[in-house]
Amino acid sequence: MSASGVDVLERADGGTPIVEDRPRWTAATRIAFRLSFVYFGLFCALFPQIPFVFTGLFAKDLAEDSAMGLWGPLGPIFEWTGRLIFGTDVVLHKYSGSGDQRFIWAFVFSLLAVAVVATAIWTVLDRHRPNYRILNAWFLLAVRLCLGGQLLWYGVAKMIPTQMPEPSLAALLQPYGEFSPASVLWNQVGSSPVYEILLGCAEVLGGLLLFLPRTATLGAMLSLVSLAQVFVLNMTFDVPVKILALHLLLLSMVLLAPQARRLADMLLLARPAEPATQPEPFARRRTKIIAVTVQLALGVWALSGAVQVGMKSWEKDGGGASKPPLYGIWQVSEFTQDGQPLLPLTTDENRWQRLVFDVHGATYQRMNGTLMPATVVVDPSAHTIVLSDPPPEPGAQPSPIGTFTFDQPSPDRLKLAGQLAGRPVTIALEQVDLEQFPLRSRGFNWVQDYPYFR
Repeated sequence: MSASGVDVLERADGGTPIVEDRPRWTAATRIAFRLSFVYFGLFCALFPQIPFVFTGLFAKDLAEDSAMGLWGPLGPIFEWTGRLIFGTDVVLHKYSGSGDQRFIWAFVFSLLAVAVVATAIWTVLDRHRPNYRILNAWFLLAVRLCLGGQLLWYGVAKMIPTQMPEPSLAALLQPYGEFSPASVLWNQVGSSPVYEILLGCAEVLGGLLLFLPRTATLGAMLSLVSLAQVFVLNMTFDVPVKILALHLLLLSMVLLAPQARRLADMLLLARPAEPATQPEPFARRRTKIIAVTVQLALGVWALSGAVQVGMKSWEKDGGGASKPPLYGIWQVSEFTQDGQPLLPLTTDENRWQRLVFDVHGATYQRMNGTLMPATVVVDPSAHTIVLSDPPPEPGAQPSPIGTFTFDQPSPDRLKLAGQLAGRPVTIALEQVDLEQFPLRSRGFNWVQDYPYFR
């Protein structure tokens, strides 16, 4: 390509090169491209989850810290940004599960500052270049692969419904008004696995389409719709993944930007439209075929890794996990402490109302209705139960709450005897029928003479 804006393309058959005129981009377009190239390029390279997806089947063998990518070595830069610009200490909480931490906001601000400065320098040094057609093609290729990987990752997490699991047994006992907005959303989607699976299928389809140049525009359109819904839900239910959701939505728009005029002609203005083709950096037919094959293989590799992680999560923590001993909700019928029976008074701070054994641990409910999470170890052969407070952080030792021996005279009866908070107790419990909760038993009904709201 010459500085005059004339592109010289090699012919696929090796004949005389084809000379094509390419219009000079406007100054605003060139500046917008430079800013987008630097900012989104850095974001895709440094946001750990984006490159991690392409570890594929190796993901399960990597150390936990590897999922943090370059945030570890670059952390001091973002911590310095937090102190200097925002006047607060920012620390990366590796196990918090929140994507909107102060650390990540400082990370985003740092990238934006670097992108603005780099764009200014680039504009001064390269102000005479008419366009960035080839660089733009490489940029869009990288963007759609990164976006496709994220859609596959999140889509599989819904298609194998583990991102929003079925509501826990303790959630069945919690008053609706005590749920956070994010928990309402999670339980709502988790209550309908079919709906969650369909959402996941849409995201996976959009992701797969992005890995092929011929279907990339359709994939970007499907991604835009899916991610718009995700972003709105994150904003309106206060889900702490707003930063990533917004950036993935913007990446969808970046991919569709070259097709904006064609899509407007076809969808809005009822005009004839040219074929919507994504810019490609390859000219030779052979090179294109190899590139498409590599992109498809990369998509299959990323999908395989996501499926593997999803199945592992399903079998360990999701619907495929085996039910633990004593699984269910147990209602306390008798409770004695120091040999004295305690009446079921809501003011009693020692007596329990219920004890719940779930896949992920246990919960005991105080008489005032408060639900207290706990870790539990049940030994069916020794007939022992050990309850502990959840550890304050991963790797910390839990604090014991109580140790019991148990007897189960019938499947729906349980008797505990042991120490609770250092005092001798005996507890008699009766198993609650889980089908009494409409959320589990109502199911789907074609015919309803009256709406069923409870």
